[in-house]
Amino acid sequence: MDLDLDHLRQWIGRTETLADIASAAPLQALAATLDREDVAVRPGDELPPGAHWLYFLPLHRQSDLGPDGHARRGGFLPPVPLPRRMWAGSRLEFLRPLHVGAALSRRSTIADVSLKHGRSGPLVFVRVRHEVADAQGTALVDEHDIVYRAPAAPGEAAPPPTPAPQAEWTREIRPDPVLLFRYSALTFNGHRIHYDHPYVTAVEGYPGLVVHGPLMATLLLDLLQRQRPQARLARFAFRALKPVFDTHPFSVCGRDGAGGVHLWVRDHEGHVAMDATATLA
Repeated sequence: MDLDLDHLRQWIGRTETLADIASAAPLQALAATLDREDVAVRPGDELPPGAHWLYFLPLHRQSDLGPDGHARRGGFLPPVPLPRRMWAGSRLEFLRPLHVGAALSRRSTIADVSLKHGRSGPLVFVRVRHEVADAQGTALVDEHDIVYRAPAAPGEAAPPPTPAPQAEWTREIRPDPVLLFRYSALTFNGHRIHYDHPYVTAVEGYPGLVVHGPLMATLLLDLLQRQRPQARLARFAFRALKPVFDTHPFSVCGRDGAGGVHLWVRDHEGHVAMDATATLA
């Protein structure tokens, strides 16, 4: 497979600006999906951390989608030829709250394109910087890492797992297909690895439906909100370490630390699947 990194790096600096309204309905739908009782949302309420992922959704025409359910390569994102695409992590900075009903804009910039080599072969990382603003200016910065990789090889060795630490708070999540479908619908995410079992097992080689990276990050933020309802976030960073599937329950976990709040996803084998840090204002 031809990986012309110089060609892909020509996308660095490309920008895209989208507009949206911070409407209440997606927030109410997310609260119901997270099994929260407090689903009432009123104009002027502050958006919870991570809620910006419910807006600026990709509205690609059906004929523009590729075989995996994503938009065909090219356009704003570089045309990386590797077939498997995953959300590797994000670093978020909350400058001030956004509010329900506000007119929002999001300026996205391709910040970097890099090539690495892992156990499974070449990995292409694309870093996208999103700046979300309202009438007062930029309120949120989200640096998003996307990783592209080759198809799974038979007998491919998994990276050594990271044992989960002792938690102060835990909540068990059962990622059934209905939960994954509802989150895909909320974010208008057509990626078939989250809802199409024959595709994800036969074509992409996974053992089951893949739990969305931003869904796990949202569940970690939700755990923090349940445990520290009055806390204000200044920064939140997370990194996906291994995929989680609908075949087993997982737990969202957390504890207070010296530099903030340590949050993580613990899979059914007791390993860290996502590691995160929340810094409180």
